[in-house]
Order: sequence, then structure tokens, then C-alpha cells
Amino acid sequence: MADDGQGRLRTEGGRAGGAAVASGEMLLGVGLLALALLAAYRLYLRWGTRNGPGGAARQGEAAALPRMKRRDFSLEQLREFDGARNPRILLAVNGKVFDVTKGSKFYGPEGPYGIFAGRDASRGLATFCLDKDALRDEYDDLSDLNAVQMESVREWEMQFKEKYDYVGRLLKPGEEPSEYTDEEDTKDHTKQE
Repeated sequence: MADDGQGRLRTEGGRAGGAAVASGEMLLGVGLLALALLAAYRLYLRWGTRNGPGGAARQGEAAALPRMKRRDFSLEQLREFDGARNPRILLAVNGKVFDVTKGSKFYGPEGPYGIFAGRDASRGLATFCLDKDALRDEYDDLSDLNAVQMESVREWEMQFKEKYDYVGRLLKPGEEPSEYTDEEDTKDHTKQE
């Protein structure tokens, strides 16, 4: 590099430096495009193939299921309805059990919220945590959650009531199940504690 006499720097073979910068920018652009394509491909593999033959069959099977009669569930009974062992998918929120089968693309075994299928999802929803470690294998009374987290659980419960069928309560250890009449089974009845 040398001073051109007017206070500007001049490079020897000035065009070579510009070509190197343009080549570097092009290489960066190609690299970013490759990363974007890889991300799109991975998303397709994860989500796009669900609507293929297996996903469509599962959706059709779920739609053909009759409405579930109202009953109460222990944690062990609830686990049977995880979408893998049984085509019906249930989950509990704040002591209420909902049939989320029609949302199987979300709550099914391969769905983004599949971790909640057949389980009490209250703690995971309250803490916005999708890790299996955040869910308890025994009855969870949620007593360690703060006021904001409990309000979040109640909001989730309201959303599930609006969108999915309420099918019963999640039983505490030693609690006896309720006996529901056919009339209670046909109306939107939620037993408040």
C-alpha cells in the first residue's frame, strides 16, 4: 500500500483486493443458503412426513373413535392413552382430563407436545418446559408453583376446556372415582373441587 499523493491509500493491483472481498461475500452467501436449505430439510423430515400415509391413517383412526364416556383416571390409567399404545390421546391439566385425540399432530407420539400425552401436563405447561424431567411420575399437587405459574395452569385449563372434550378427573392417590350418569356424560359437565 502507498499514499497516492492526495491522502488516499492505493493498493498494488487494487482490483485483486476487491475480487477477494467479492469472492468472500459470495462464499458466505452460499454457506448461508446451504444452512437454510439444511434447516428446511430437517423441518420437513420432522414435521412434513407426519402428514404422509402413516400420519393420515392415524388422523383417520382418531376421527373414527366414538366419544369417550366420562370417567376418572389414576395416573397409571391415564398413561395408557398416550397415542402409541392406544389411538386415543388424553392428558390432564389442573386435575381435569381432556381427550386431545383430534389434536394428535400436536399431542401424538411424534408431535411437538407428545411428551404430555397420557400424563399430567400441568407442571410442564406452567413452567413452559417440554423436558420429560419436568413431569412427575407420581401425583403432582403443584404446591411448589408460584402464583404466576398457577395462573398459567388455570389459563391452560380454560383453553383445553374450549377446544377439547373434558372426559373426567385425575384422581389423587387413594381417591375414589366418581360415578357419572348418562345425562352427565352427554352435557359439558366439569366437576369443580
